[in-house]
Amino acid sequence: MKLPDLLDAFATRLADHKDAARASDPLIESRATRDLGTAGTLHLYAMEAPAGTTFLEDVPVTIVPPGDLEPTGGFLLRRQGDAALVQTQDTLGQSTLDNTLVPDTVEFFRLASERLADMAAHPESYALGPAERLAPWLDPEHNEANASARTGASAAILTTMWHDDQVARWTKLGTLAVNLMRHNKRVLLVAPTHDAADRVLGFLAKTLRNAALPFTSLLSRYEIAALQQAEGIPLGQFGFEVQMHKFFAKSWSHKDTLRQKYERFRELIPILAYKGQKQRDMDEVKLLEWRLMAQVSEFQRKIKEIDHLLAKYESLPIWKRLGMQTMGKNVETLSEYRKLYTGNIAALMKEVEIAQARIRELSPEAAMPKEMRPEYEALKDDISKLGGTQKVREMLAASEATNRQAFMQNKRLVVATPGRIVTDPLFKRMRFDVLIAENAPHIPAPFLLGVAGLIREQIIIAGDTRDLQGPNRLWRQEYPEHLSEPSHSASAP
Repeated sequence: MKLPDLLDAFATRLADHKDAARASDPLIESRATRDLGTAGTLHLYAMEAPAGTTFLEDVPVTIVPPGDLEPTGGFLLRRQGDAALVQTQDTLGQSTLDNTLVPDTVEFFRLASERLADMAAHPESYALGPAERLAPWLDPEHNEANASARTGASAAILTTMWHDDQVARWTKLGTLAVNLMRHNKRVLLVAPTHDAADRVLGFLAKTLRNAALPFTSLLSRYEIAALQQAEGIPLGQFGFEVQMHKFFAKSWSHKDTLRQKYERFRELIPILAYKGQKQRDMDEVKLLEWRLMAQVSEFQRKIKEIDHLLAKYESLPIWKRLGMQTMGKNVETLSEYRKLYTGNIAALMKEVEIAQARIRELSPEAAMPKEMRPEYEALKDDISKLGGTQKVREMLAASEATNRQAFMQNKRLVVATPGRIVTDPLFKRMRFDVLIAENAPHIPAPFLLGVAGLIREQIIIAGDTRDLQGPNRLWRQEYPEHLSEPSHSASAP
């Protein structure tokens, strides 16, 4: 199958699965959220996910907080124990309980399908020379023509690096990376998962450091590392967003002011909503307390009347006493009424004490600093003048677009996951000299081919020898709609 036909076939497969995934996206109820830190303008959260919940990495997700709080968009990075790692552009503030995650697998497959279809329709806009050499490895037909094309590919364009020992394979990749950096090549390295990408990033950082190369400026992890460290090296410093934010910090003063206003506004929304809810709760309890005290006052008034009647009962005229007895009011019944009212007051006062204790609990939670509401109103007015929160997000994203592309062009070795590359519009405009596909058999074939379309000179596919099958040394094709089986080399060395 020729490259355009293979691209069309993969694009159609992804589009078909997009339609099938429309009804299969599960809502993920997250009871608790942990803030794992900030990288530049990005935020990383570990959000509790029910056991058995599965999702594809790099799928867009909407985080819906409880109540009337505004949803937040982000990306699902990977599963970590009983939590899902989620990357967001906006902070969740105090929305750390009872969030609902809404994955958008349909959008994920739509973007990937459109990228491959665009590559097939406009091949002149991409670098498809090396990708043509890779196509026979990914063609599901696996015929004799493909076998000869695989063996006939020039090593200068397509190189394979197989080894069943991950340490040995990564050592070769490290040596290769050092040589490519010394020849000033722009390299794109992909791995099947975020965990694998972070681990190979740490290994390459250690290798480049040992080679006395400026590894902190050469390496970049798009967009944020899910692991804190690998091979003893902190990975946060390699985050693309961290590096770019630091580099452009001086020229972003105006935008930073706007972003600070926007983030402060987003931060105040859940705080005010929380305090507003607590204030409503306290007002409700205070109203209950007022009603209880009104009943207490009424009973106290009746007791006072009884005491007054009992004090002057003997001096009352006989006709008045007879009238009172006719109404069931005599010394004995008045005393019984007094005991009854006293008991009612005691019961009501217990409820009053409970209400007052609840008021004391709610008071500090509902208390709002006097400057917070005016600050919120001022920020709301500023953002409204700019067109609202959606418009502000678009302005911030638009002002970053050129900077992001220019900054990416200056990074020598970029590490990313293929799913993010084929769905992120930034990479549609990027070109690299060399592609290194680590653990290639476990990368979905459509994504690997989509990444290969960004490469001008050479593709290097590496992986575990045990993943190869048959005399032609092929591997079983993976597709993004299937969760890949664990690789023989999935663990860290």
